Amino acid sequence: MNYTESLEFIHSLDKFGSRPGLDRVKRLFDEVPEVLDQRFIHVAGTNGKGSVCAVLSAVLQQAGYKTGLFISPYITDFRERIQINNEMISKSELSEAVTFFKPILERLNNEGIIITEFEFLTVLSFWIYKKNGCDVVVCEVGMGGLLDSTNLIKSPLCSVITRIDLDHTAILGDTIEEIARQKAGIIKPGCPVAVAAQTAQAYRVIENTARENDSALYRAEEIKLTVTDKDKDGTRFIYRDTEMLLPLLGAHQTDNLRCALAAVEALSKESDIHISAVDIRKGLMNIKHPARFERLSAEPEVILDGAHNPNGLTAFAEAVRAYYPKGDKTLIIGMLADKDSTSLYILKGLFKRIIATDIDNPRALSAEKLAERLSGIAESVEVVNKPSAAFDRAMEHGGDIFICGSLYLASEIRPYILSKTAKSE
Repeated sequence: MNYTESLEFIHSLDKFGSRPGLDRVKRLFDEVPEVLDQRFIHVAGTNGKGSVCAVLSAVLQQAGYKTGLFISPYITDFRERIQINNEMISKSELSEAVTFFKPILERLNNEGIIITEFEFLTVLSFWIYKKNGCDVVVCEVGMGGLLDSTNLIKSPLCSVITRIDLDHTAILGDTIEEIARQKAGIIKPGCPVAVAAQTAQAYRVIENTARENDSALYRAEEIKLTVTDKDKDGTRFIYRDTEMLLPLLGAHQTDNLRCALAAVEALSKESDIHISAVDIRKGLMNIKHPARFERLSAEPEVILDGAHNPNGLTAFAEAVRAYYPKGDKTLIIGMLADKDSTSLYILKGLFKRIIATDIDNPRALSAEKLAERLSGIAESVEVVNKPSAAFDRAMEHGGDIFICGSLYLASEIRPYILSKTAKSE
């Protein structure tokens, strides 16, 4: 199979949707059981998973460890989901893996075992990491944790739980406690846990689960880190008596950094993986993390962010206030229908105008309905259905341009913005 055929095969599995449960993916893992015999860092949570994974992957690579990175969703290239040493795998590697697994999936299908796209990607990526001899794999949970297909990881070097918020409530539960129980499901007996700052309800669930599993807790709030300055280049701070720069913008990224550093300390104390202060300082400078308050252009100022739930929108709003307190600002926004659009009030008063746009996704909330829910959030709200046209419209208005609402929107609009602003990646 060539690369195009491989992608078509992968996406053909999408029709089976997302179906929590481990029986199906366990059957696929049984075909290649050796792929679970690797060293993993397992990352769950609602907000900040991607940022924490990006930090951990960058510093591990800098420390000399061959590092696999499994994330979702991707922004511009499908292979972003499967990286080794912070580089996408080659098209030929993906094709080889799909070619190997296709007859296995067809046989399972004939047996009545229907594998979903994410389940397949989980096993496929682990197979690729094993084949490439990765020293450690940083693995982001797809949804939840307890019933996620990544949760067949046996004994991770560290389980990491980022900030928990209401998201995917139809599947994970409609209270913080219910969602926290799903996220805490990645905690394994005797394996350390790094945990971000949480609400009291969420932390209580995580703490109890860790205690039941005899797992040591490493709290992000206990990381000794001193912020010295913040600007549009990032956050400067001192950690382990070393001056460093985090090039990710926003106070929430400092919280994500603390969570990642809690995991680094857990690794240092509970495993043979050691990451020096110099490794951290140099590694942070090599972080690649698109669509997380990403500055795509300086003239005009264009900021792209995937914020789509209450916690994410709050972090986005705080960053806008901190770095862009004045000036004429336009927001382009598109959302999925299953996201909590009641939290849009968080954006009130930040932007002179808002442009609601459509997302090319069957779960999308129409731009017209989104505009109705945005009434009163800005001086004017308009509808421009096509994201590229929405950006052109924002350019006509002048001033600073911001985009948020969904990583699917970010994926669609980012290449267009880069082509229009002539910034090379």
